[in-house]
Amino acid sequence: MCKHVVQYIILLVGACCSFNSIANIVVNATRVIYPQNEKEVTVKITNNDRSPVLVQNWIDTGDVNAAPETIRSPFMLTPPMNRIDPGKGQTLRISYTGGNEPRDRETLFFLNVLEIPPLKKDATNPNRVQVAFRTRIKMFYRPDGLKPDAKTAAESIKWVAHDGKLQAVNDSPYYVTLVQVRVHNDKALADMVAPHGTLDVSFKSGKVAASPGAKISYDYINDWGAVKSAETSLQ
Repeated sequence: MCKHVVQYIILLVGACCSFNSIANIVVNATRVIYPQNEKEVTVKITNNDRSPVLVQNWIDTGDVNAAPETIRSPFMLTPPMNRIDPGKGQTLRISYTGGNEPRDRETLFFLNVLEIPPLKKDATNPNRVQVAFRTRIKMFYRPDGLKPDAKTAAESIKWVAHDGKLQAVNDSPYYVTLVQVRVHNDKALADMVAPHGTLDVSFKSGKVAASPGAKISYDYINDWGAVKSAETSLQ
């Protein structure tokens, strides 16, 4: 008797990508903020498929390839695995169990939601590939008493010229997620700047043509996942 061979491919999708058309499980947030004084935070996931879906959930500390059973994070996530019926939802509950995270800045973690599709009978194709979609979004553990306010962190980014590149300087204790930077008619995609860290931004045109005082505009993502714009001058 010939055994059916089923291969699973895990496709990782980011929260800023449009994946509603390919993934059936939808996470209702693009990021999670966990304030230190909260007993728990919740995240809602919904099954938009016509079939039940098995979902595995876990939190990692930055290694995208780490197996869930090997990860040690200071959070309890329930349920770690669950079945969601068609058109139904599930609330994920995250609680902080205590750790050695810095108290003077945010710490970055990632929430993972792996959608495992049901095994469908297909007599005409015994050897088949099924795709398991994994959504991975940023989760920020935010200690109490950080100053200044998180709302001003992104708009307080300083920009300096550095070796022909543009460098973002983040003096705040928060992670700042940048999207795009514009100088004159030159544009560049940007990334996340760590607390009290820097980020070099490279432009497609090569070295940035700007001098101190030049106007710089940039887009960033706030706590609610909205894209905001700010403007400042090159230092």
